[in-house]
Amino acid sequence: INLDLFLFTLIAGLIIYWFMSRKKAEPIPEFKKLDQPAPSTQETSFIEKMKKTGRNIVVFYGSQTGTGEEFANRLSKDAQRYGMKGMAADPEEYDMSELSRLAEIGNSLAIFCMATYGEGDPTDNAQDFYDWLQETDGQLDGVNYTVFALGNKTYEHYNAMGAYVDKRLEELGAKRVFDLGMGDDDGNLEEDFVTWREQFWPAMCEHFGVEASGEDSSVRQYELKEHNDINMNKVYTGELGRLKSFETQKPPFDAKNPFLAPVTVNRKLNKAGDRHLMHLEVDITGSKIRYESGDHVAVYPTNDTVIVNRLGQILGVDLDSVISLNNLDEESNKKHPFPCPTTYRTALTHYLDIIHPPRTNVLYELAQYATDLKDQENMRKMASSAPEGKALYQSFVLEDNRNILAILEDLPSLRPPIDHLCELMPRLQARYYSIASSSKVHPNSIHICAVLVEYTTKTGRLTKGVATTWLKNKLVADNAHKSTVPMYIRKSQFRLPFKASNPVIMVGPGTGIAPFMGFIQERGWLKEQGKEVGETVLYCGCRHKEEDYLYQEELEEAEKTGVITKLNVAFSRDQEQKVYVQHLLRTNKVDLWRQIHTDNAHIYICGDARNMARDVQTAFYEIAEELGGMTRTQATDYIKKLMTKGRYSQDVWS
Repeated sequence: INLDLFLFTLIAGLIIYWFMSRKKAEPIPEFKKLDQPAPSTQETSFIEKMKKTGRNIVVFYGSQTGTGEEFANRLSKDAQRYGMKGMAADPEEYDMSELSRLAEIGNSLAIFCMATYGEGDPTDNAQDFYDWLQETDGQLDGVNYTVFALGNKTYEHYNAMGAYVDKRLEELGAKRVFDLGMGDDDGNLEEDFVTWREQFWPAMCEHFGVEASGEDSSVRQYELKEHNDINMNKVYTGELGRLKSFETQKPPFDAKNPFLAPVTVNRKLNKAGDRHLMHLEVDITGSKIRYESGDHVAVYPTNDTVIVNRLGQILGVDLDSVISLNNLDEESNKKHPFPCPTTYRTALTHYLDIIHPPRTNVLYELAQYATDLKDQENMRKMASSAPEGKALYQSFVLEDNRNILAILEDLPSLRPPIDHLCELMPRLQARYYSIASSSKVHPNSIHICAVLVEYTTKTGRLTKGVATTWLKNKLVADNAHKSTVPMYIRKSQFRLPFKASNPVIMVGPGTGIAPFMGFIQERGWLKEQGKEVGETVLYCGCRHKEEDYLYQEELEEAEKTGVITKLNVAFSRDQEQKVYVQHLLRTNKVDLWRQIHTDNAHIYICGDARNMARDVQTAFYEIAEELGGMTRTQATDYIKKLMTKGRYSQDVWS
């Protein structure tokens, strides 16, 4: 009998196998990346490129918002003053395992401008390089390097990426020729960079035995080409990658190829008060875009037309002239500073950041155009490392919050050519928002919760946040002309626990509630599916219950139906003593400690990094000390361990 059973099983198995192998797996349709032309012959060897173009300095950048790239460009330009040739390079575009070959080039040096993103992570464009550094055991003997790190002290993992690259390169045998620079965006990143750079170059001259030519003169990177009779179909009108990609949309959608999502809801969340808090919903039907609760939606805003027009007027330019800015370095991978050909109006509206106070190098390069020598001197002084120059930049530009328009208005002798101004302005960046919905409940819709940024500067000018002003004006149209938002998804590590039965503790005052709206929707959906869902506890907050209690109806309903086990709301200004979320955490310490220590709860924090996230973390330390009988050091280690295990996650901004 056993033999029969065995043979039967064998034959049945073979038949099933034959059937399975006959049915060919369906080929997964491959999407070609549309933002890139046909496979280009782009050189992936930076070593070959350096040899071919006689360069000995390469400046790699890990950049999420463009600042790291900007600093790298400044350093590669600097090299000329010292009779050296530099190139800025995106590590994503090159084979980084070739780093070991840098020693083949005489007097060579690799500089790394590395930003840290999120929870001590590498920026998107440096992820592969980071992975390679972790896995490689290659030898980097004879490679000279230095690192400048860009970060923000309010974050837990301050400059983690820069510090890691600095340490790891040394472990692999490379030679650090100048100390790691630490840039703090919570303080004055520009000043940190200028100070480091002023000490770095003299040390390099000594190291390589070269002398500065003393010429600090401004060197143009791009040349202007005016197009008088161009076919307007060949002109960029705001697209980021492929020409006409806004007219004919094709997936997959990403940073270079955003999806134009129609706005279906745009409502004010607060009942009163002087702020404008808003809830928007955008439609992603048919886009093949998928997201999960906790992800970020990136949107590309445009600048205020009033400011753009005023810039054109003050510089006496026809903003609708069609132009290209072409890189004078023909070997560069970056042919233009922004998509070209285009008009000045499009560049100033879609591509350039004209709202942030300009960095010192912009003032330095534009100084030559000021006809008043005093203005010229002051602009150059602000770009120097002299204490009075730094103080002047701090007060005139940063504290007074002067953008480029304000500077032109307040220095009437300064009227630079608009093409040089456009060359120097940084790129306008995408803005990230924590998604306020769950794809289980809203597969074709993404929700955004934001607060309008608006304030008056010391010079009496009204400054408006670029993205929030633009979002506020995205009105829902009934007719065919829809308001759209160019967007894509950025995946995050901010995830609900794998086991639905784990309790979750969510702390998100103000607009920090956004991702938790998605979490709550998802926990409700899991409950409906008959899953065993653990305790779902929310700590949120606002100023006044009657003014700005965000999502009050939805939250109270969720508590009533048992989706939220306990709703704790801090109304900070409804009483004499201010009450914040951290106070409510302490009030509920017994429950919290049980949830964390006994029931394996996952903790999530979203919102302001500078004060709230820090105060909340301190509250958790104190609870662990008091109820876990720990010292402060043990309590700190305990929370750090939760972070490592993915049980204490933060989605914070400063």
